Amino acid sequence: MKRPTPRTDVAIVGAGFAGLSAAHELSKAGIDFTLLEARGRVGGRVESQLNGLGERIDSGAQFLCEDMPELMALVRTRGKMLVETYAKGEFVAQPLTGAKQAERIYHASMSIRDRMNAIAPDDLAIAGLTVAAWLERQNDPGEAKAAFRSMIEGLWCQALEKLPLWHLIDNDRRITNEVSELQYFVRETMQSVADDLAGDLGDRLRLNAPVRTIERRPGGVRLASTAGSITARIALIAMPPMMASKLDFAPPLPAALQKAFGVWQSGAVIKIQLRYATAFWRAKGLSGMVMWRDPPALFACEASKDDGHPALVVFVGGPLALRWRELGDAALRTEVMARLQQALGTDAGKFTDFSYRDWTDDRWSGGGYSDLIIDTGATEAEQTILAGAPPVYFASSELSPSFPGYVEGAIVAGRIAAQRILSEFNPQ
Repeated sequence: MKRPTPRTDVAIVGAGFAGLSAAHELSKAGIDFTLLEARGRVGGRVESQLNGLGERIDSGAQFLCEDMPELMALVRTRGKMLVETYAKGEFVAQPLTGAKQAERIYHASMSIRDRMNAIAPDDLAIAGLTVAAWLERQNDPGEAKAAFRSMIEGLWCQALEKLPLWHLIDNDRRITNEVSELQYFVRETMQSVADDLAGDLGDRLRLNAPVRTIERRPGGVRLASTAGSITARIALIAMPPMMASKLDFAPPLPAALQKAFGVWQSGAVIKIQLRYATAFWRAKGLSGMVMWRDPPALFACEASKDDGHPALVVFVGGPLALRWRELGDAALRTEVMARLQQALGTDAGKFTDFSYRDWTDDRWSGGGYSDLIIDTGATEAEQTILAGAPPVYFASSELSPSFPGYVEGAIVAGRIAAQRILSEFNPQ
């Protein structure tokens, strides 16, 4: 005898922070739901792994600051310990320049960013312009432009030649922190926060259940995954736009929505953590922070949990990540160590562990740490996706009104989506 298909009020696809946050909002309101996750873990682009010393480290999104209120409140509510990122001492600029010259270049690059953000995203004068094309028109010194490129490609992990100027301005305006976004990290790892949220959900969370097909039908939806099928009144797809676009919808999504999904591309990033016996950079009066102009999108900072665990983290973003991922393990290590030793001295080569996570073309997230629009004319894409195709709706950090591409943004996006769904269950 054929078993009936399980039914729930809301099926959520994706257990990153957007999906987990939506699930918690629905749970508080007494709405039945099932949360389906393709991986064998929760967290999405937040992840932890054991390094070669057997220590658990953040291999995905890690940092946060006081100006991210939802994430800060969540971390504190869950009783996590915040570690303040060490920032005393000088930062190092590469190629090497004097401290005063490095500071001048940095401020000049920030001046370019401020000038850019003073432009309205809908200004017709920038229609069709990429960030690279706009930057070429600026009269700033070459070193300042190179620092600006490195900063933006490092933050957004995408080539300036692909990034629409209006989209970068729009995103930058939604990132409102006044203090450094590297202010803190969670001693227990950011992944532990996601695990705690998942622990509250019990058997309403199903891991290793990648959804393949979403069928809209009278009265709701039917979702088919490798773990079986489920029917629901409403489906919330809490996945990055690139990954959501790969799902099989029946009938196909409206043409405008398909087009809106087709304008995104995932970023590319490699995250590296090095452990040392001592924080040798501190003895030299350095903070451990290194900003490279050449190659662009290479950045390092300290990530020591305490004095007994000295560590540096290195981020390789955008086109540089795509090139370096082809090097292989040994050559990648050689490349990174050569850059670090040039910046911090030969002691940088005396690491006790070298661990890295390549997020480029990640199977379940598409890349890292965010998807970005790469079509200069796709100014309505976000709003089209947010409108959804009822009873199917979408949520992701990329679509958040605050901190798009960050964990904070994912939390906000998930909660907003849940409130919209709740309004359908309790119409005013």
